[in-house]
Amino acid sequence: MKRSMRAMILEQPGLPLRLAELPLPQPSRGKVLIEVEACGVCRTDLHLVDGELPDPVLPIIPGHEVVGRVAELGAEVSSFRLGQRIGVPWLGWTCGKCRFCLSGRENLCDLARFTGYQIDGGYAEFCVADARYCFPLSDFGDAALLAPLLCAGLIGYRALRLCGEAHQARRLGIYGFGAAAHIVAQIARFQGREFYAFTRPGDDASQDFARHLGAAWAGDSAQSPPARFDAALIFAPAGALVPVALSHLEKGGVVVCAGIHMSDIPAFPYALLWGERSIRSVANLTRRDGLEFLDLAPRVVLRTKVQRFALADANEALAQLRRGEFQGAAVLTP
Repeated sequence: MKRSMRAMILEQPGLPLRLAELPLPQPSRGKVLIEVEACGVCRTDLHLVDGELPDPVLPIIPGHEVVGRVAELGAEVSSFRLGQRIGVPWLGWTCGKCRFCLSGRENLCDLARFTGYQIDGGYAEFCVADARYCFPLSDFGDAALLAPLLCAGLIGYRALRLCGEAHQARRLGIYGFGAAAHIVAQIARFQGREFYAFTRPGDDASQDFARHLGAAWAGDSAQSPPARFDAALIFAPAGALVPVALSHLEKGGVVVCAGIHMSDIPAFPYALLWGERSIRSVANLTRRDGLEFLDLAPRVVLRTKVQRFALADANEALAQLRRGEFQGAAVLTP
């Protein structure tokens, strides 16, 4: 095995990622070395690069939608085998001892560390991850199509769960029709739900994409949909969408804010919230979320749409994501 690797490094927020040749990392006890087959480019990576997330470990290799093969096992790792395909998600480590960890809410652990944020991630030819926080994946198929499942899919699944069961939240509004939304839309349809898609004004391509995936209606966020929702999912990082979504919500409904970063929510009349409507956020994921979602995905027959980029073109992938120039998800294939 070679002893060095190429990686894209963020040295300071606001600067482009830099392509570097680095020593090959070694897996310590409980960790695995992974040869990266594909790594999704997530909007969270944009927030990191733009300096919108607090206290990143710098320099850092971004990327937390990692699909690869086990290249080396650290001591005491028995859950995976050499050559096995595994996935590395956003949640990279938790303390396992706090009241959140002990009550099935490890996503809220105050000491949690995250892949591509405090732990070097998958914008590289190799990465190291804690084996306890990795997921087994199918050895077959296109790794690039699997990569978006590791965050866009997982966070979207958790957000959908917070909407309520399908018989309670049959009609959904989805704001921001990108990587997570195009996966959630397929799960919603599988569960017998109806969804309405909102995009940026003038984004006809995304609206057409939503209709292709079965949207009952698609338009921009300034338009009024033809029906009221039982729940709304907001993937766009725009706080102004919260009162908009509330205005289209049935009594007893919920607005789920699914991003790690969002601009401030403007003041709105209490009448929009009254009627036992609620607003809640999604924070990270748990390993249970991952196992449940990856078990569900083959039954849904999820089909991700990806735009592929070479590792060295990560800055261009991020720029195109920022401008909304493709449908689905961007994926680096080192």
